[in-house]
Amino acid sequence: MGSDKSSLGAGELAKIAGVSTDTLRHYERKGVLARPLRGANGYRQYSPSALERVQLVRRALTVGFTLDELAKVLRVRDRGGAPCGEVRALAAAKLAEVETRLRDLRNLRNELRTVLLDWDTRLAQHGPGQRAHLLESLGAGHHREAWNHRRVSETHLRKGKKKGSSK
Repeated sequence: MGSDKSSLGAGELAKIAGVSTDTLRHYERKGVLARPLRGANGYRQYSPSALERVQLVRRALTVGFTLDELAKVLRVRDRGGAPCGEVRALAAAKLAEVETRLRDLRNLRNELRTVLLDWDTRLAQHGPGQRAHLLESLGAGHHREAWNHRRVSETHLRKGKKKGSSK
C-alpha cells in the first residue's frame, strides 16, 4: 500500500486497474481523474475512490465515450449535478454513428462483391500474364457512384474522429 492504509501509490493503482501509470497521468491531464495528493516522498497517493473512477472511465471508453466528453460530464457530476440526460444523449449519438458506419460498411461489402464479380469476368477474358486493368475499372461505369459514396463516408468518419478524439 501507499504511505497510509487508505491510499494507493500510482503503481499500485495502475496495476489493480489494469492500466499504466502513464495512463493515470493522462487521465489526470484530461480531467477525468483528480490530481492525487503527494506523499512526503513526493509520490502520488490516490484515494481508494480513484480505482472506481478509473474503472468507470475504462468502461465508458469501451462504449465510445471520449476522455473529453467524460471530463465534461464528470465535472458536472463531481460538482453535485446530474448529467444523466447529457450522458444518454451522447450515447444515443454514438449509437447513431455506429448505425451509419454499419450501413456504410454493408454498402461497401455489397459494392466489393459486385466489383469482384466484374473482375472475375474480366480475368476470365484475359490470358495469364495479360493485364485486365482491374484498378482502372474502379472509376468506370457502375462502380464510380459507390466509390464516391465511400469516399464521402470516409471523409465524414475522419472528421468525426478528429472532432471527438480522446487523445
